[in-house]
Amino acid sequence: MSKRIAITGLLFIVLAACTEQTKNKAEAQSTVTDIIDQIDKGRYLAIVSGCNDCHTDGYLMTEGKIPEGQWLAGTRIGWQGPWGTTYPSNLRLRVQQWTEDQWVETLKTRKALPPMPWMNISQMKEEDLRAIYQYIHSLGPTGEEMPLAVAPGVMPTTPYVSLFPQNMPQANALEQ
Repeated sequence: MSKRIAITGLLFIVLAACTEQTKNKAEAQSTVTDIIDQIDKGRYLAIVSGCNDCHTDGYLMTEGKIPEGQWLAGTRIGWQGPWGTTYPSNLRLRVQQWTEDQWVETLKTRKALPPMPWMNISQMKEEDLRAIYQYIHSLGPTGEEMPLAVAPGVMPTTPYVSLFPQNMPQANALEQ
């Protein structure tokens, strides 16, 4: 199902519910417009915040030429560094499991393994985090859970990108 069809169906349900509750078509249409604006804002923020760079398989390698229906479903390509190997989670499934409030709380307080830039995400405004949640939620669930993190020194069984610094100067060379 295309995103446009899914959102149109969702908006029809919301419009019907709002019309039933308010008995005022203009007010209901305003509510639908607000929802569309929130989803569009979330889409924009997901793009410019780089969410797809890690959470969409092949996004970086194709310069973003991945169909939107495949966005944010995670990838089995790990990121390996001194912390071990981590995998970008399937956000499409995650938002189906969490409430919007749980999403915001997690992104504001979580401190987990790299390369996820938690220190940056936690600085986002709550309204922006909610817009991203609404956008991802509007895409609907797809895919499967990604692998769990692998401990340092354990070789992953999946492809991975190495983030170990190379050709670093000797520690004593820095002191001179």
